[in-house]
Amino acid sequence: MTETMPLQSEEKQAAEATREMTPAEATQAAVAHWTPDGEVQPATGVPPEEAIIDAIATVHDPEIPVNIYELGLIYAIDLHDDGRVKVEMTLTAPNCPSAQELPAQVKEAVEKVPGVTSAEVDVVWDPPWDMSRMSDEARLALNMF
Repeated sequence: MTETMPLQSEEKQAAEATREMTPAEATQAAVAHWTPDGEVQPATGVPPEEAIIDAIATVHDPEIPVNIYELGLIYAIDLHDDGRVKVEMTLTAPNCPSAQELPAQVKEAVEKVPGVTSAEVDVVWDPPWDMSRMSDEARLALNMF
């Protein structure tokens, strides 16, 4: 009987070694560490798309009282496993006075989302923006039915 005890113990160890971690264990294992450049947060996986959209929706064009997501200025959101986020956006016009500040505001808002390790914002012009890209909420807010 004493001979089977080590075998059961070895089987138990093998089973525990191959099982996946619970979310709590994964969170505990993913601890930030310090480097000479500062604290480095561990990769946490793909950030939730809804959280990214909510962050982008906090950015408003100063000339239009509607957020840029509802205006249809966001063309693509690419989420990566390592927490990187790439956003493709456009502006209402190439000579938009906010051309410098809006992409920077989007980048800053996205980088504040938990799980995002970095954000990149590219301004694209194709396809050109038009009012058909606006959400119904934006049309209602701007009285553009």
